[in-house]
Amino acid sequence: MLIEQPPLLYRWLFNGALWKIPAAKGEPKCVYLTFDDGPIPEMTPWILETLDRYGIKATFFCVGDNVRKYPDLYGQILERGHNVGNHTYNHIQGIRFWSKNYVRNVAEAAKFIDSGLFRPPHGHMRFPQLFRLRKLFRIVMWDVVTRDYSPHMTAKGVFNNVRRYTRNGSIIVFHDSLKAISRIEEALPKSIEWLLAEGYEFKLIH
Repeated sequence: MLIEQPPLLYRWLFNGALWKIPAAKGEPKCVYLTFDDGPIPEMTPWILETLDRYGIKATFFCVGDNVRKYPDLYGQILERGHNVGNHTYNHIQGIRFWSKNYVRNVAEAAKFIDSGLFRPPHGHMRFPQLFRLRKLFRIVMWDVVTRDYSPHMTAKGVFNNVRRYTRNGSIIVFHDSLKAISRIEEALPKSIEWLLAEGYEFKLIH
């Protein structure tokens, strides 16, 4: 539970960050699919095709160095109507870096990623980093982590995390990474189909 859905204390400590976006009263309940760590040729094209098949859009939090290496994939994300966000240049954790170096890394990623959104890898930032970056970006966290990256999870477990923890306005995290391949190929379509059957609309984060 502490991994799949962040506790209230953690949300309070990072006050001002975006954790979920519930639909307004009277509107259909909604969710926000997000994908971290790409783009990579082994995973991102399949995700894009899957999203196209269901006619839904998502927000991709990209690693700057991956965008540098695979600009065509980055272009495909945008051409297909999805949104993007900054996920640092090298997927670094803020708590392991001085704030000046961390912010510089994010700025390097911004040379390749044109976005006002930022998500810290692993959700880890020092408070000075948060204070500086939220002046430049909308800080986007999450309401549900699927744990598709974990070798201790099965595809069924990933799907069960979506089914158990999703609520109106949930920001859901999947990964277009090599670590997630063996689980996401089964879990993502099943999750999308379940969410649609439950009456959720899929929205983009802006």
